[in-house]
Amino acid sequence: MKAPDTTAADAMAPDKAAAMTAQPPGAGPDEHACAQAWAALTEAHALVTGQLSAALTRSCGLSINEFQILLRAAQAPEAGVRLGELCSAVRLTQPSLSRAVARLERHGWLRRAGAPGDGRGVLVSVTAPGREVLAQGSTVHTQTISELVLDRLTPDEQDLLARALTRVAEGGHPPTVQEHSWPSQPHSA
Repeated sequence: MKAPDTTAADAMAPDKAAAMTAQPPGAGPDEHACAQAWAALTEAHALVTGQLSAALTRSCGLSINEFQILLRAAQAPEAGVRLGELCSAVRLTQPSLSRAVARLERHGWLRRAGAPGDGRGVLVSVTAPGREVLAQGSTVHTQTISELVLDRLTPDEQDLLARALTRVAEGGHPPTVQEHSWPSQPHSA
C-alpha cells in the first residue's frame, strides 16, 4: 500500500502544525492574531523570568523580586522609598513585600526607618553593601536580558519593542497612521 503524500505542515511536529493553522471556532483573523501575540508574550516572559531568576540566585543570591526592591530603593531619594510605593512597583502583596524587605535587611542590604511625621510610615533605603550586590545583580540582569532578548532583535526591533511595551505599561493611546509606518518614518512617542 502506498503511503499518503505529506505536505510541509504534515511533516512538522503535530502540535506546531496545529498551532500554526488552527483557529478557535468563531475566531476571525484578528482574534487569532491576538491569541498568538499573547501566547508569544507569555512564553517569552516565562523563558526570560525563569532564566533571569536562576542567574540572579546563582550569582548573587537574589530573587527577581529582591533585585527589583534593591533597584527601586537605590533609585529613591537619599531618605528612602515608602514601603507602599515599593509594593506597587514590585507587585507583591504587603505581607510578601515586608518579608522580602526583612530578608534584605538581615543581609545588611537595606535599612528600614520610620517616615518623618508619619508614625506608621516606613522608609526603605539601600546600604553600601546593598549597592554592591545590586551592581553585581545588574551585570547579571543586563547579560541575561541581552542574551535572551536583545541579541535576538535588530536595533530597530529593540526600539519598537521598548516603545510598544512602554505605551502598554503607561496605558497610552493606540498608534496613529504615522506611527504604523515604522520604521521608515520614525516618530516620537
